[in-house]
Amino acid sequence: MSLPLITDPFFYAVAIPAVLLLGISKSGFGAGFGSLAVPMMALSVTVPQAAAILMPVLLLMDLLGLAAFRSDFDRKLLRFMLPFGLLGIVVGTVTFKLLDAKLVAGIVGGFTLLFLAQRLVFPPRSDSAPPPRWLGALLTTTSGFTSFVAHAGGPPVSAYVIPLKLSPVVFTGTMAFLFFFINLAKWIPYAWLGLLDMRNFATSLVLLPLAPAGVWIGVRIARRIQPQLFYRFVYGGMFLTGVKLLWDAFR
Repeated sequence: MSLPLITDPFFYAVAIPAVLLLGISKSGFGAGFGSLAVPMMALSVTVPQAAAILMPVLLLMDLLGLAAFRSDFDRKLLRFMLPFGLLGIVVGTVTFKLLDAKLVAGIVGGFTLLFLAQRLVFPPRSDSAPPPRWLGALLTTTSGFTSFVAHAGGPPVSAYVIPLKLSPVVFTGTMAFLFFFINLAKWIPYAWLGLLDMRNFATSLVLLPLAPAGVWIGVRIARRIQPQLFYRFVYGGMFLTGVKLLWDAFR
């Protein structure tokens, strides 16, 4: 008996580029483009279903990212952020059935564009102080929450980490480890909420071979790109994410 996977061609037309973008983001551009994956797939399926389908794909991508950047991450920064990211998962679990997906999309999209506007109007100086830790705690908690709801955790935490001026490889490695633990923590709540069914899992298996391709592209870029150009790509990805999420909220 065949598995009851999704057979709609339009779904794969949007899901395939979404998964490739997610793979590139997981290992090359830490936070920008990957947040577009669920909104793109939501053109064909619901946001919760898109998030559930991506869970096995994310697990494989996270493992590949850890292997690629196992020595390239900021341990002190990771130890600070991780508890708050997991707190965001708890908040997302408790409030999941009370939330409107469009409202969450609008909040994340608006916040992302506000952050980019602030960086444009008030560009950081080379001697500017790093963001306060309380802001890092708040943004990382928000990141865990938005990651749980729609795998859109990149923009909030990037608003904290980008001003720290990490090298592209350390930035990417730290994000890879942070979201490995955040994504791993989602499995039990997703199962409890009934999001992990056989149809979603079978569809994940079809998309799974795309994960190494996206990660490989991202790793090669992250290890060769200049920091200034790297962050321009991150900003570009965050801008597209913000616009797409706001569009989804008010559509």
